[in-house]
Amino acid sequence: MGVENCRLRGRVAAGMDLRSGPRLELELPMPAPLRHFAINAADVDRAKAFYEAVFGWRIEPWGPPDFYQVKDAGQGLLGALQARREIVAGKPMFGFEASFGVEDLQATIQAIMTAGGRIVMQPYRIDGVGELIFFEDTEGNLAGAMQYVPGFFD
Repeated sequence: MGVENCRLRGRVAAGMDLRSGPRLELELPMPAPLRHFAINAADVDRAKAFYEAVFGWRIEPWGPPDFYQVKDAGQGLLGALQARREIVAGKPMFGFEASFGVEDLQATIQAIMTAGGRIVMQPYRIDGVGELIFFEDTEGNLAGAMQYVPGFFD
């Protein structure tokens, strides 16, 4: 199969060559880059000391108590170290928490619900950063999607 009979729509599209029939157009969402991770900790001070010693990260206070930003985890990537929380009651966040950068949060919400996921935290605006949701995928995994303010990563 080739793509010579496929018309691209938007910035990303996929199609297939249907030489004997009508042209198929399939519009796909923009790829969502990983933009933020958070490490949830029972003892934030202990975790801070650990990650600074192991990876040499610069971890500084930001926002509410027991919330820190990881300043140098990678280009275009933000990190956080925070007290363990439960976005969904009875389901504490263990391990790393990921958030994806999206261009259109409302379209992403619709895509999540259409694909069988559910929104577990409604849109929350972080001044100067953007608007964030958390969702649960079809396998019970929690992740975030953030529409960043224009120019945030410039």
